[in-house]
Amino acid sequence: MRTRVRGWRWRRNPLRRRSDVIAAWTALAVAVLLFVGAPLAGVLAAWWAHDEAQGVAAAQRAERHRVQAEVVGRAPDQLPTLQGGRQHSYRVDVRWKDPATGTHITNARVPAGTRHGDTVPLWFDSRGKVVPPPPSSTAIWQHTLTIGVTATGGAVAVVLLANAAVNRVATNHRLLEWEREWARTEPEWTRRRA
Repeated sequence: MRTRVRGWRWRRNPLRRRSDVIAAWTALAVAVLLFVGAPLAGVLAAWWAHDEAQGVAAAQRAERHRVQAEVVGRAPDQLPTLQGGRQHSYRVDVRWKDPATGTHITNARVPAGTRHGDTVPLWFDSRGKVVPPPPSSTAIWQHTLTIGVTATGGAVAVVLLANAAVNRVATNHRLLEWEREWARTEPEWTRRRA
């Protein structure tokens, strides 16, 4: 029959060792770091990532402009293979009008299923190169959540690894203490000389 006494590491008693006190404080520190520190690290990282992503999106919106282009090229007969989980798309000639410089034709990537004469939105940078659209608010929030969850998970992993290292050192220290004590006590029990 086992009797369990709660909080024995915190109370004064003759059997309490220094390593028991260190283990109790370590457990408290680990609990605080896991339940307060790790979520706080995740929130701070997410906050930073959100501000950074909004800044990048604002800069891209300021630099890029959107035009409606008409597909003038012929679509391929077969759809290209799907790579990396992205939506099917292919390259085709498109035409658009710019009030300042007139009509332009370029080769751009359009979604699968687009036919000759369809209108597609295209984004151009300041040099006139076709670029992807700036990140949407959904993409910014996905980035924010990913960074926050990753930072929280990383903080939890660091705390647990540090706890495992401290527990290993403490266990080795306890075993050495036990061997020293046994070397001192064993001759009295067995009546052997040390």
